Amino acid sequence: MPAPAIGDLDLLLLLKMLAGDELEAAGRSNHHGADPHDLYTHHREGGVPIPELQKLMAGLTFPEQPRWHDDRLWLSDWGTQEVIAVDLEGNSEVVLRGPSFPLCVDWLPDGRLLLVAARDGRLLSREPDGSLVTYADLNGVSDRPPGNEMVIDGRGNVYVNGGGFDLSAGEDFAPGMIAMVGSDRSARPVADDLAFPNGMHITPDGSTLIVGESYAKRLTAFDIAADGRLSNRRVWADLGDGVPDGICIDAENAVWYSDVPNQRCVRVREGGEVLETIELDRGCFACTLGATDRMTLFMTANQWSGPTSMFDKTAGQVLVAPAPAPGAGWP
Repeated sequence: MPAPAIGDLDLLLLLKMLAGDELEAAGRSNHHGADPHDLYTHHREGGVPIPELQKLMAGLTFPEQPRWHDDRLWLSDWGTQEVIAVDLEGNSEVVLRGPSFPLCVDWLPDGRLLLVAARDGRLLSREPDGSLVTYADLNGVSDRPPGNEMVIDGRGNVYVNGGGFDLSAGEDFAPGMIAMVGSDRSARPVADDLAFPNGMHITPDGSTLIVGESYAKRLTAFDIAADGRLSNRRVWADLGDGVPDGICIDAENAVWYSDVPNQRCVRVREGGEVLETIELDRGCFACTLGATDRMTLFMTANQWSGPTSMFDKTAGQVLVAPAPAPGAGWP
């Protein structure tokens, strides 16, 4: 497990401000060459200045799908097939190792962790003894079972999407879909014909699911019915040249979306108006809001040179910035 790349007095003071707790203002040694003073461009529309970003972790192979849970940031390193939890001081641990990639985790309302085993077409649950057992079988919902992104709503409905083709194998594009697993643990398709579905988030009232369609450069919304089915598909935001990957929603009903080819994380409101942009020096793959009051934006970033070499480097980072509004909804 790579050591956290958190470094000096300035970063500890920033994390103290973000977390609102009593971190000691003491220097730490810097690991894996991560410089907490690296600068990125971060601006709001209208020119309001924002503090520079900081690195929470570095030296990761392929960090993806961050979630804030139990006072720590959880993320998956697809290269090592590890699920990692890290606190705001940079203390990290490997919580579990998944059977394959992609791998994504989320939590049921009763606290059980679910994990997507994409290559096997299964949804796994983590038992109290740490073992992984089958929670649901996704193989019957499509020719290629979904396994890219997962979100669980407040009622315990599990939504899993997939791109419809294997990008890493060089397959031709095919539209993707979203499957839902209900309380009876049966899986059924609830949306199709999606242009590479990626990040998903559910609004705080549980009424709407928003998904990023990477190849269509848009955010798409669905109404969520009482039984969990999706309907009333509509464009929530046309992103212009934006290519959405992971997404998260805040309490002002704005969406942050990560963008790999444009190397940025962007906050937009419904309709597509850009509210804030964070420019990075590498692709932004996913984002989430967490820490105290969910007022901290966490971003996973990495160099991207194509699917054939996605695990050849250890240039993956977790970046931290204060957010203008708290996170809301699921995950």
